[in-house]
Amino acid sequence: MKRRLLFGERMLLGDGTEPFNAVIPFRLKGTFTLKEIQQALARIQEKHPWLRALITHDEKKVPWFEVPEQPISIPVRIVARQNEDQWQEESMKEWKTLFPYEKLPLIRFIWIKGEEVSDMLFAFHHCLCDGGSAMSFLYEFLQVLDNPSADIGTETPILGIQDVVPAAVLASRRQQFKAKFIGRLAATGIRCIPVGKKAVDRQNDYLIHWKLNKDISSGLIAYCKSRNVTVNTFLSAAVLRAFRKVRGAAAFNKVSCPVDIRRFTPQIKNDHIFAFGLMIVVSANEKISFLEDLWEMQEAVARKTSKLNPYMTMMVMESAHDALKNFTRLLKHGKSSNDCMFSNLGRLQIPHGYKAFTLETVFSPSVIGPLGNTTTMVASTFRDEMDFSMMGSEGYLPYTEAMAIRDEVLQIITKQLQDIEA
Repeated sequence: MKRRLLFGERMLLGDGTEPFNAVIPFRLKGTFTLKEIQQALARIQEKHPWLRALITHDEKKVPWFEVPEQPISIPVRIVARQNEDQWQEESMKEWKTLFPYEKLPLIRFIWIKGEEVSDMLFAFHHCLCDGGSAMSFLYEFLQVLDNPSADIGTETPILGIQDVVPAAVLASRRQQFKAKFIGRLAATGIRCIPVGKKAVDRQNDYLIHWKLNKDISSGLIAYCKSRNVTVNTFLSAAVLRAFRKVRGAAAFNKVSCPVDIRRFTPQIKNDHIFAFGLMIVVSANEKISFLEDLWEMQEAVARKTSKLNPYMTMMVMESAHDALKNFTRLLKHGKSSNDCMFSNLGRLQIPHGYKAFTLETVFSPSVIGPLGNTTTMVASTFRDEMDFSMMGSEGYLPYTEAMAIRDEVLQIITKQLQDIEA
């Protein structure tokens, strides 16, 4: 089984010399054997062909996912657990570790082994899948770790754009012409944009993690419901104002927010291993009150989301593979134009209690790569607690400023909840 990488996947893969890795850490209370973990990993590999895939290149040096006849197991690295924050150190180590994807799968497993509590990490190349897919195979891994005979089904993998874009749309000459026209126009524009000769020096990368307790988390959710806005919009507004407060004129007043493509394409199931995503950009209006700004932003989010066209976007990108080099160069060498990327995975639909162990917490995923501004914030909610991971690089956003932005976000949340109580 094999398929050619789509445009976005090729962009994330790069030339193999720079990692673009994502990490999902979680904490289990219980005792395990290496054999049990390896059997559970083998089960999810059995379900998902692309978790067994290697990267091969054809005669034109185009990369393909290819599943070998003799499956190669997901590598497991074991580390003795010494403290509760060790998962952060191991996450940052995994960011920097390349995947030898011609010989091993694009995923590996790290077991920070303790006597009664273990922290575990799934690390995977971002070209393999997105956070939504990763949460699905985490859910399945825990199922079969608890019960090796559990039925987790079998994935019918996506083998190309034809499995996502309806045949009628893909065959439409009008849609084909439109996609090629937009693709050529974009490719020409990208070539004309001046960029520096050198990429920005990232310097040291960092990871900042924090949680909101159950009371604050539930209060924030209740606040958003009462104001008819989403938690995602609230947090985006808080992040934008925090950047402006800390960075002043250096802030861009722009946050990129991924939108789950599964909302628009029923062909992509929740458990599909798939990396393609959509994006919108939101900005704040500090001339009005925070609440008024929330309502304006919510309207803007709804408007921009309604205009997203995943089928045309995919067709445009697939018509522009020859522009990949220039597009990647623009991302690496062009000036940053947004403050950060903010992604909210929402409430994680993963059980807490199992027969053989308990899932104490799931830490929000982290991801970092070489394509432009690395500043990213990811939020998720598990067991009624909101969890945040903020990652970045000194060359884009100094660590001291990132910490100040975190503190300002927390202050904004606290103030809004105090106001609603008053």
